[in-house]
Amino acid sequence: MRTLKKLCQIRPQMVTSLTVAATLILLAGCSKPVEKLEDIRPVRVLHLGAANVDVTSDFSGVVMPRIESRLGFRVGGKIVQRKVDVGATVKRGQVLMQLDPQDLQLAQTQANAGLRAAQSNRDLAQAELKRYQDLRAKNFVSQTVLDAKSTAYQSAQASLEQAAAAYKGQSNQAGYAVLTADADGVVTGVDAEVGQVVAAGTSVVRVAQLGDKEVVFGIPEHKIAALRQTSDVQIRTWANPGQAIEGKIREISPVADPATRTYTTKVSIPNAPASIQLGMTATVSFASKTPNAMLKVPLTALLQEKSQTSVWVVDHGVVKLSPVKVAGTAGNDILLMDGVTPGQTIVTAGVNQLKPGQKVSILGEDASQVDAGVASASKIKAGANPAASVTAGAAQ
Repeated sequence: MRTLKKLCQIRPQMVTSLTVAATLILLAGCSKPVEKLEDIRPVRVLHLGAANVDVTSDFSGVVMPRIESRLGFRVGGKIVQRKVDVGATVKRGQVLMQLDPQDLQLAQTQANAGLRAAQSNRDLAQAELKRYQDLRAKNFVSQTVLDAKSTAYQSAQASLEQAAAAYKGQSNQAGYAVLTADADGVVTGVDAEVGQVVAAGTSVVRVAQLGDKEVVFGIPEHKIAALRQTSDVQIRTWANPGQAIEGKIREISPVADPATRTYTTKVSIPNAPASIQLGMTATVSFASKTPNAMLKVPLTALLQEKSQTSVWVVDHGVVKLSPVKVAGTAGNDILLMDGVTPGQTIVTAGVNQLKPGQKVSILGEDASQVDAGVASASKIKAGANPAASVTAGAAQ
């Protein structure tokens, strides 16, 4: 009886719970299914237009003097004095180094003595010739004797001239013991020190002339033909990148460097300002227009997958992947030569978040503008002048 009473107490609660559960199931069955939202991703785009674009090539180089002389003594000897240090500014004729002049002075003294002896012999032969000419006039000597005295005089005169030339040459040799600057400049290196014995012609001091300066750098072989025809050359130093200086191509080496396989190029800096110092690092920029009209896109528009470069093309609100071929760079932009055509619309931001066939919405542009952009493609292909326009600013 007690058990039956408990069951009777529990049964109303169970009936109530079952009733509530059944009611919830019926309500769930009557509710509408949740609609699945379509994934439409907002993107930024660019309407492609072909045009002759400015292509800029930058190369790093070093500011060098146009003329740097390696000076050396014209005679050998022992260095006894060094008058300059690296970085010193020198004037034309200023003494740079000096050799021990003792041996050269002794040789000069010897040559001087030989000159005086030759001069005495010449004077004696001249006096003898004059006397014998007088005797021949009185018919006291034969013509043969007079000819012999004339020959002796001519030989003595030749010996005098030889001794004079030897003395002059030896005097020059003595003067070569002093090394002087042959032009105004700055000392860029010292290759010998006091006490060192050097041979004739050995470089002991390097002096850069204070004339024209130039930037020396190397260019790859595929750029030579294009750069030869470029007249717009600008130079910027790392110390002052905001200052652009006009340059001029002075020389392109006809032979590639065996180590770098680049061609040494020298760009002169006419009227270089005082701020351009020797040894500075400089950037040389060559600007030229492409011979054919090309498509220019930002770097953010490219998608790299499995060594293939592609762009997303927007066609009636749907994107499709189009492989492209890169032709080069123009500043921070990329030049395309194949895969897309003028008038098409490509995605410039968010390319890694898209998939083929995905619907997109264009930021900052309504549907009418998109249709107008698509319609302009036919006009461009028909011969209209193409022009690129960014629809929603630069991609971040």
